[in-house]
Amino acid sequence: MSSKYPKVHTITVRLITDKPVRKTPYQVKGVLMRKFNDKEIVPMLDGTYRDKFLYPRIQVKILNEQIHFVATAEGVNPIKDILSNLDALDFGNITFEVTDTEIEEEKDYLKPLSKLISYRFVTPWIALNQATGNRYRNLKNEERTDYLNNLLGQNIVFISREMGIELENNIFTKVKLSSLFPKNIDENNWGAFDGEFETNFLLPNYIGIGNGITRGYGTILGLFEPDIFSKKGEISDEKTELDLELLDDPEIHEIDVQKVPRPKKSNAKSKFRKKKPKRSKKVLSEEFDIESDERPKRKKPLRQAGKSTKHGKSNKPKKSSENEINFNSEEYHKKQHSF
Repeated sequence: MSSKYPKVHTITVRLITDKPVRKTPYQVKGVLMRKFNDKEIVPMLDGTYRDKFLYPRIQVKILNEQIHFVATAEGVNPIKDILSNLDALDFGNITFEVTDTEIEEEKDYLKPLSKLISYRFVTPWIALNQATGNRYRNLKNEERTDYLNNLLGQNIVFISREMGIELENNIFTKVKLSSLFPKNIDENNWGAFDGEFETNFLLPNYIGIGNGITRGYGTILGLFEPDIFSKKGEISDEKTELDLELLDDPEIHEIDVQKVPRPKKSNAKSKFRKKKPKRSKKVLSEEFDIESDERPKRKKPLRQAGKSTKHGKSNKPKKSSENEINFNSEEYHKKQHSF
C-alpha cells in the first residue's frame, strides 16, 4: 500500500567508546568537523545550511555518557559516509576509541497516526523562551497545560513540514509533566520541563523538540515497541484520523494544522551578527520554538497562531568582526568549552 505522505529516511547511531564521554555536543561537532573537514557532514554541522534547513538534519547528543547521532532526510548520507572511518575522536586532552556502533535505520517514521503513542523526554524540554515564558507566567494554572500542549503540537507540525509532509488531519497532544513550574535553563531565561507526552505522530528516538536541540535538550524516547509499526495492518497509511473515542479525554489538545503559521527563513547575512534582541512577534527562533499569540482554548482547534520573525543565535559574541560569526565553528566551540 502506498502512503499519501513521503517516506522520510532517518538514522540513529550510538557510538560505543572505550571510556565514558563527558563532553558537550558542541565539542563533539568540533572534533567531527576537524576530522572530516572535506566531507559533506561539515556544512550540516557548522551552520552553512541553516538558511536552507530550519530544522537541523543532524543532531549530536550525549546521553548516559555516550555519543548519539540522529540524522533525518538530507542528513542521513553524510552520517553514514563517516562511520567506516570513525575509529577515534581526539579532543586534544583526551581521545575516545570507538569500539563499536549501534545503528537504527528507518524509512517509515515521521508520519501521522490514527492513535496516540507515548514519548518521554530524556533531556529537559525547553518549551519556553523569554516571550513565551512571559505569557506562560500570566496564565491561570488550568490554562498552562493547554498552552504547553499547543506549543508542542505546533513544533510537531513544523518538523513535519520541514520533512516535506503537509498534514491533512489535525495533530493531538497530551503532555504529562512532572511539574508545571519551569526550571530556568541557560542565560537565555529558557523554561524547561521534565515528563512525558502523547501524540498521533510517529517520531524517531532521540530526535529533539523545542529550544536548545543543538545543545542536546528536548531529546525524546518512544515508550512503545517499534515492532508494532511493522506488523501488517497495525497502522494503515490511509487512515490517519484519530479514533473518535480518544477525543472524549479532556486532557487531549487539538492543534488545527491549517492555523499553524509558517516560519520565514532569515537573511543569511544577518542571522549570525550581534544584534539587540527584539520583542517581535515571532514564530521561529534559532531553536525553532513556535509560539501562539493566543491563550489556549481547551478541546478546540487553534484560532490564531503567532507571526514570524528572523531566527538567529541567542548567544552573543564577545567582540564584533567584519566577517559573519559562525557559532558552530570549531573556533567558537573552543571559546565556549574547554577543549
